[in-house]
Formats: sequence, structure tokens, C-alpha cells
Amino acid sequence: MKKILVVDDDLHIQKLYKEELEEEGYEVIVAGSGVKAMELFVQEDPDLVTLDILMPDVDGIKLLRQMKEKKPRLPIIMSTAYDYRDDFAVWASEAYIVKSADLDEMKKTIKTLLAKQ
Repeated sequence: MKKILVVDDDLHIQKLYKEELEEEGYEVIVAGSGVKAMELFVQEDPDLVTLDILMPDVDGIKLLRQMKEKKPRLPIIMSTAYDYRDDFAVWASEAYIVKSADLDEMKKTIKTLLAKQ
């Protein structure tokens, strides 16, 4: 079973992603802060990460860099309510998704990225 780390400070997003992705057959771990995300990243060794950009403690782009330093081949999906595609820093991620209640795009992207591993 593939393991996904969902990093988002919004409890509704955490719950939605966890429920939807578990229905798809993934093991889902959730972190509500950047500090907790790095802790779980090291402990759990996920196969993929969805990463919010705007969080209260650590900027998601900074987390992206830290995670890529430790596991350069790990697929990371940047997930945000705002459009950051013009920010070159998010280009280090494998995908970029604007948050939506409809997770079809995210599920397709996850399947595609995990199939490449």
C-alpha cells in the first residue's frame, strides 16, 4: 500500500484528502504544520507528499526544498488555494494543483506520479 503524507493546516482539507485518498486504497498520514510534516516525513517515509504552500509556521516552499534535499526523487504535489505557478520555487515540485472540493485532478495526478516510481 502506497503511503501519502498530506500537509495542510486546514482541518477540512485534511479530513477531505484523508477520506478520499483512503477510499482510493492509500495509507494517509496528516500533518497540520510544517514542523510536524518534517517529523512525519522522516518517521513514515511516504511515497508521495501533498503540500500546502501557506501555513502558519513554515512556508510550504521551504518545506518542499527540505524534503527534496532528503529525497530528491520523491513526488511532491503543491496544493494551494492561490495561484503560485509564476513563482519559480514551486517548479521543483512534480505537480501543482489549485485546491478544490473535486479531487479528481489530484487523484489522477497521484496515480500518474506513483506509477512512475
